[in-house]
Amino acid sequence: MREGYEQALVSAARDGDPRAVDRLVAEYLPLVYNVVGRALDGHADVDDVVQETMLRCVTGLRQLRDPARFRAWLVAIAVRQVRDRQADPYRARQAGHLGYPGDHDVSDPGADFADLTILRLELSGQRREVAEATRWLDADDRELLSLWWLEASGELTRDDLAQSLGLSNQHAAVRVQRMKATLDTARIVVRALAARPRCAELADVLAGWSGRPDALWRKRLARHVRECPHCGVAVGQLVAAERLLAGIGLVAPAAGLVAAMVSAAGGAIAGGAVGSAAGAAWNGATGSATGAWSTTTAVPGAGTAQLGGVAATGAGGPGSVGTAAKGAAWVLKGVAISKPVAAAVATVAVAAAAVVTFGVVRSGDPVPAAAVLPPAASSAPPRVSPDATPPPTASPSAAVSPTAKPSPKKKPVAPLPPTRKTAKKGAAVWDFPAVNAGLKAVGASWYYNWGADNDRMPASGVEFVPMIWGTANVTDATLAKAKREGDTLLGFNEPDMAEQSNMTPGKALELWPRLQATGMRLGSPSVAFGAADSGKWLDQFMAGAKQRGYRVDFITLHWYGGDFSSAAVGHLKGYLQQVYAKYKLPIWLTEFALIRFDGSGASYPSDAQQAAFIEGATDMLQGLSYVERYSWFGLPSAGDSRTGLYKENGTLTPMGSAYRAAG
Repeated sequence: MREGYEQALVSAARDGDPRAVDRLVAEYLPLVYNVVGRALDGHADVDDVVQETMLRCVTGLRQLRDPARFRAWLVAIAVRQVRDRQADPYRARQAGHLGYPGDHDVSDPGADFADLTILRLELSGQRREVAEATRWLDADDRELLSLWWLEASGELTRDDLAQSLGLSNQHAAVRVQRMKATLDTARIVVRALAARPRCAELADVLAGWSGRPDALWRKRLARHVRECPHCGVAVGQLVAAERLLAGIGLVAPAAGLVAAMVSAAGGAIAGGAVGSAAGAAWNGATGSATGAWSTTTAVPGAGTAQLGGVAATGAGGPGSVGTAAKGAAWVLKGVAISKPVAAAVATVAVAAAAVVTFGVVRSGDPVPAAAVLPPAASSAPPRVSPDATPPPTASPSAAVSPTAKPSPKKKPVAPLPPTRKTAKKGAAVWDFPAVNAGLKAVGASWYYNWGADNDRMPASGVEFVPMIWGTANVTDATLAKAKREGDTLLGFNEPDMAEQSNMTPGKALELWPRLQATGMRLGSPSVAFGAADSGKWLDQFMAGAKQRGYRVDFITLHWYGGDFSSAAVGHLKGYLQQVYAKYKLPIWLTEFALIRFDGSGASYPSDAQQAAFIEGATDMLQGLSYVERYSWFGLPSAGDSRTGLYKENGTLTPMGSAYRAAG
């Protein structure tokens, strides 16, 4: 569903629909900002490169033949602009108005992109260490990291990454693996430097270090850490970076970037400059446009365009973008916009203003205004379930006292959305007296309770799917119970977690023939993390099952998102895509919700954010043919449950109302 929406949006923008350009820029400006910001390590030129990338996107849309490749095409433009800036950092400042400090002009370690990421995404623990480790990479690794980070967080696919770099998927995989190894090396350096008390020998190694991270010092310090017993103990174990980045959000563009885009786009329209150079064309091979702005002042190597009555000077050269006052105007020289998109460029200003928040960007919102973070608490009133018994109507009194005051009228309860029931939609249920009414109220077609039978929580008219939870449940009696419940069986629950079924892949493979002997359709063990990662629990299990000729009919997954913005839907989709691409088996998503797990416990979004995620995620899940079923975590809203759909008193939560309408 999301793929169809994006392609339709790109097609409309390519045809010059201003509203489509508005939405397109609103959704993809944060993506470009994160690619460029991380690749340039927060350099002062980040805003300029982002601006030039977005302009080239808008002006070059008519040359994009396949809308389905828009994301990879856009990222390729960003990568090219980053490389151009790194190859010739003076190009955009030839007019000399800002000056260029030369070799000493490097990003401020106190205000670089790593710091922005940590601050705005509120990173802590090993996630913070990953962000800090990016400072130690060289330019080539930072460029690749800027794309892989977005792949790991669900914003890009591996195809997008490979195409944007002009590589095959196999070559991209090799480069990513090498970069990840370098990143892990940088992570141990970051951890060793942060350890207290610091290793005395490490302090000697640091003598002469300027305090600026770089590749040479990374190698020196890593060599010491690996050989030093004290530092080795202090470093400890590293969680896989892709696991830490799953569900992480995008860093919001700065307000100054928006101001520049507003000034440029609005001024270009007001001054009649946009699209005035007839016959100019986008050069798809070089990524530049030919043609020129009409100038009012002849300056060698530079051009001046009148933008909304303000003279702005741009650097010379075809396709270049210069700046007359830092963050004040977006100056175009050598760029001619074709007629169908000329009017649409004005909407860049509106779209840019909409995507900025101080924290996490809601990069997937179809309406730019929705990019503003929602309030912390929901004000939605509880919904009354159709199964709740209405109170009897009071009969009028025989006599009314003349002094009696009329009873205040009760506000009418907002009507519930119609129930949409699909074969995919289900719910996870634990002990709950209102299970039958709750499942009907949300329109669930199936449910499970992590057990082999539903004796304690039966529901009429809704399919129950049994599970063999762990090692202790693999008995003849339990397997017989499960077989009586139906023809589908879910495998072990989160065997990769010590707090759950806690099994090695080898132990699970040892017990698997017992489950297979039931003759039921079998779902894989449902891991908590890393289902698509090579060498992790599920990969080991599936490889072992293939070697032994065991049967696994579908993959069961759990997913919890720590990014509470609308980008979470894309993160979930990216994870599903990676798992399906790896195993080519149908998927059951048996637990999913927005919950952030960190060292301080679990954090939850507002009800409004959770409900918005349900709407977007279920729409996406319904549209993926390889997703056979999904179930929310969970149905009951009781005790400390913050994600529940249905209360014991017969009312739906805001999440329940959203789930009721899903499908």
